[in-house]
Amino acid sequence: MPRIISGRSGGIQLVAPKGLDTRPTADKTKEALFSILTNSIPACHFLDLYAGTGQVGLEAASRGAARVILVEQAKSSLEAIAINLQKSRLSDVTSVRRGSAQSIVRQLVAEGAKFDLIFLDPPYRIALEDFQKLSADLVLLLQPAGRVILEHDASSIALDNVMELQRTRSCQYGTAMLSFYQI
Repeated sequence: MPRIISGRSGGIQLVAPKGLDTRPTADKTKEALFSILTNSIPACHFLDLYAGTGQVGLEAASRGAARVILVEQAKSSLEAIAINLQKSRLSDVTSVRRGSAQSIVRQLVAEGAKFDLIFLDPPYRIALEDFQKLSADLVLLLQPAGRVILEHDASSIALDNVMELQRTRSCQYGTAMLSFYQI
């Protein structure tokens, strides 16, 4: 069962849709991610693409992010996110955008939005492909020192360079790999 680990909503259990369509990020992976990002979270603008339960974006909000946007298109996941937002009481800094990652990213580019951290956790079977498709627009959304973090299957080899994004680090946690990119 996913949960918020730390911060103002730490310890709150989150709901997840039933079935195999959603694969919440494991606590071990999430703890490692936020350990790496500790100094980057306070007051940051955080974009969570393929949000699923919303747990990664809500963790960022709980730890002090100034603004979090959760992007999801699946109805069951959106219902879970609504419940999790209510349970966590983080709606003051968190908003939800319904639609595909590609369409919402284009909307955010058109709005001139900028983010310090962009987290992508697509279904593993399409993770690297979707990342490549989105990369040109992700560059436009990044603050100058911003980072893109891709969660993907550890057996998939992340590219060193995707458009203007350069991989700076990859960390494996069981079957999950976190790959970090910057301009």
